[in-house]
Amino acid sequence: MRYLTFSVDGRKTFGAVTGGGVADLGKRTGFASLKDLLAGDAPEIHDQPDYSLGEITYLPPIDDPVHIWCLALNYPEHHDEVQAAGRVQELPKQPALFARARDSLTGHEQPLRHPGVSEQYDFEGELAVVIGKPGFRIPAAEAFAHVAGYTVMNEGSVRDWQFHTRQITPGKNFLRSGAIGPWITTADEVSDVDSLRITTTVNGEVMQDDRAGSMVHKIPRFIEYVSSIAPLYPGDILATGTPSGVGFSRKPPVFLREGDMCEVAIEGVGVLRNRVGRD
Repeated sequence: MRYLTFSVDGRKTFGAVTGGGVADLGKRTGFASLKDLLAGDAPEIHDQPDYSLGEITYLPPIDDPVHIWCLALNYPEHHDEVQAAGRVQELPKQPALFARARDSLTGHEQPLRHPGVSEQYDFEGELAVVIGKPGFRIPAAEAFAHVAGYTVMNEGSVRDWQFHTRQITPGKNFLRSGAIGPWITTADEVSDVDSLRITTTVNGEVMQDDRAGSMVHKIPRFIEYVSSIAPLYPGDILATGTPSGVGFSRKPPVFLREGDMCEVAIEGVGVLRNRVGRD
């Protein structure tokens, strides 16, 4: 099943993709939000949609997570390209963790916001995990039981701000600099996470192309690590890191400009599409 949050006719709601459109589960069920639905029993979905996909405005699938945890340097070839740029040394022995704020992300087909104060605005296609079952200090062997599903993230980074100091958080949290969506594909529809192919294109040119199996710290270790810090809640988002091919490591660098179209595709999960705008 594919679940999403959206607005239609000035009203925010959530639903499921079915019959070529969207069933409005905010209207059909007693759940208050998609977070509540993920934590409860999934309702039976009939094929008859309430809206076509063209009628809705996509919002981040979970627009109010308690946590958005992200991994840096979680693909060996990406580490190598960052190391070649003189930014890091060894591969992290532990997950290299940082957090994003929820207003740093926008939805599918919504404009990414160019930072304005920098011209080093970069793309990062990533697989993101969405938590369904809460837990604290979750053992790696039990981690997948806490996964509701998967979505796509463009973890947009403002590189000069990221490298102002050893703390990368500023460059990762510019308003609407990243995107997530278009929906959550439930875990039962993804038989082999490691086989998922992640590709990022900018204006139709392939920039990143790898599989999730290349991760250094796999999803069970990620869940174990972050749930040792604080409990995980339904709707929490865990972005698993980006493959090689990011813009700042290229010669010459390729940064996002106003009007560029960026797409991140993860086979079996979805395609996240955003054009770069500027306020």
